[in-house]
Amino acid sequence: MGVRQSHLYRNIWTYVFLLVLGFFVIFPLLVVFSQSLMTTQEVNRWPPPLIPVAASLDAYNHMLTRPDLKLPLWLGNSIYAATAYTVAVLVICTPAAYAFSRLRFPGRNILFGLLLITVMIPSQVTLIPNYLLMRDLTFLDNFNALLWPGAANVFGVFLLRQFFQQIPQELEEAAILDGATYWGRFRYVILPLSTNAITALAILVFLGHYNDLLWPFITMNTLEHYTLPVGLQILNSSYAGQDRPVVLAAAVFATVPIVIFYIIFQRQIIKGVAMTGMGGR
Repeated sequence: MGVRQSHLYRNIWTYVFLLVLGFFVIFPLLVVFSQSLMTTQEVNRWPPPLIPVAASLDAYNHMLTRPDLKLPLWLGNSIYAATAYTVAVLVICTPAAYAFSRLRFPGRNILFGLLLITVMIPSQVTLIPNYLLMRDLTFLDNFNALLWPGAANVFGVFLLRQFFQQIPQELEEAAILDGATYWGRFRYVILPLSTNAITALAILVFLGHYNDLLWPFITMNTLEHYTLPVGLQILNSSYAGQDRPVVLAAAVFATVPIVIFYIIFQRQIIKGVAMTGMGGR
């Protein structure tokens, strides 16, 4: 009975801790949503109220009808750019990871080590060279600038390589006996067994690119080509002082798709990261 009580108390404290942690995560989102329903006078009061006196959707109406605010278009640009970039990363990184995990060639470990070293190079170091390259390729203010730089994702190669190495080689040996080539083994043995890891990588890459601000802010100059983070930055700079509820409404507009996306795919994220040995085990 004592062991059961101890286990019960442990579970209770675990749930209490998770509830408190969840409150601190969700509370700021609820405050932003609540203040987006207020008037400018309410939001600027101190201390700011947590619940609007008379909830109104005026901020959302202004956000969607102002000609200089194209949030639906910016959201579409972000989804399009993030999706195309994610596909490019998977197409490049998946066969590269397979080569590093299964093929034997001179200098394989040295080359892989050099790739890992590049992860420690800050992105700001390569910012100007990448910008000049995009300029010379006439990719500035073009979605190509958001697609090709970084498509050879070293983290993606590392993540998938770690997972591929955990797949028993006996499965590939059986495929070799059936006459399978390297491509056949990769296509019919490795890929079907790696859906969790590939899905996890795709989601992480998509979210990272969707939320990226610095690179799109530098390379996109036309209002119609802005991504959502760039548009929110411009919006915050222009309207934060005079029409703060509109800024908060835009923040809610940008957050909701990501929250829904994470809720749908959270199992794949956790399972994929845990199975690749990146989950702290």
